[in-house]
Amino acid sequence: MTHRYFEDVEPGTVEEFGSYEVTEAEIVEFAERYDPQPFHVDREAAEESIFGGLIASGWHTAAMTMRMLVDNVIDPETTMGSPGVEELRWRVPVRPGDVLSVRQELLEKRPLESRPEAGLFRYRSETLNQDDEVVMTLVGAGMIARREPGEG
Repeated sequence: MTHRYFEDVEPGTVEEFGSYEVTEAEIVEFAERYDPQPFHVDREAAEESIFGGLIASGWHTAAMTMRMLVDNVIDPETTMGSPGVEELRWRVPVRPGDVLSVRQELLEKRPLESRPEAGLFRYRSETLNQDDEVVMTLVGAGMIARREPGEG
C-alpha cells in the first residue's frame, strides 16, 4: 500500500467513493442506543411523523460517512486525527434500503507551524444516496503526517 502524506494531497482534488447499504435493523439499533426518537425506532410512529416513515438519525448518517472515509481515504499510517468539524448539515432523510456514497473535495492545506511533522487540511464532504441526492454535507479539518517535516 502506498501511504498518503500531506505532500500527496492537493486543494481542488475531488474523490468519490464508498457504497454503504442502510438497513432498517441498523437504523433502529443505532437509534435505540444513541438517538431514540420515535421516527428512528418505531416504524408505526415514523409513518405518522413528518417524515412519513422510518429514517436514520443524522448522527448515524455521520457515522456511516465516517466509516466510508476510513475505508477509502484515511491512511492509518499517516492520519493524525482531527481538530473538529466546522459545519454539519442533514439535507435529506436517509431511509432503509438507501445506498450511500461520498464525494469529498480538498479545500485547502497548510503545514502546522506548531507541529512540523504534521499538516492540516480542510475538506467538504457530501454524502449521497443512490439517486445522487445530497443527504448530508460536512466541512471539517484533518491532520496528516508530513513526509518531510518542516522546521518550527
